[in-house]
Amino acid sequence: MLVLALRALIALARPPFVWRREFVLQSIFIIRVTLLPIALSIAAWGFAGPGLQAGNFLVTFGTIDRAGGFMVVAIVREFGTFVTATVVAGVVGTTITAELGARKIRDELDALRVLGVDPITYMVAPRILALAMMMMALDVVALLFGVLGGYVASVGILGGTSGGFLVNFFANTTFLDLAASVIKVGIFGVLIGVICCYKGLNVKGGAEGVGRAVNEAVVGCLIAIFFVNLVYTQYFLAAFPDVGVFR
Repeated sequence: MLVLALRALIALARPPFVWRREFVLQSIFIIRVTLLPIALSIAAWGFAGPGLQAGNFLVTFGTIDRAGGFMVVAIVREFGTFVTATVVAGVVGTTITAELGARKIRDELDALRVLGVDPITYMVAPRILALAMMMMALDVVALLFGVLGGYVASVGILGGTSGGFLVNFFANTTFLDLAASVIKVGIFGVLIGVICCYKGLNVKGGAEGVGRAVNEAVVGCLIAIFFVNLVYTQYFLAAFPDVGVFR
């Protein structure tokens, strides 16, 4: 996988950049198939998780207006990025693995190499780049809908005030939080692209092998997302301890 990632990076940096058209097509595909699922899932989670459950806890102490600050931890730093990554891995990652796997078992990839077309340059590199770039954009959408879901629960259901929610949200939200969130999902995008492309390019055993590769790709992506999320967040909080202060 590391070798594949390095070869893709070299292909992206080498003129004449023949991967540009495929990058645009893949970017459109990613946005089209994941935008609505991400928006709905993170809005529902923001409403039910940090919105209702955490909000009920705050109501007990008469501090429901502090719910806005909790959204920074729940949505911006953690679950917004996690939900974005898992949805993309399940929808786009499986498609990439199945597509490349099908081409592999039909010997299409070997035929391309015979014709002088490098599958890494024309197929793998633009997919990895598209995943990284589009996941950054999708993360912003996820943050907006997640906070909106929490707002509806805190203000519309639990009786908080819009002013209190927004003041506490912006008081606890920093540029570092937003930048760290976007960079993290970009890393997730690279991991998903590399893992899924690797599994697709190394399919064995016919159609059954394609199904097995798709399953392995999803499991591998989830494990990588969990691990990187844990390490990245701990490093971020250690490097910038001020962002962990609840204001």
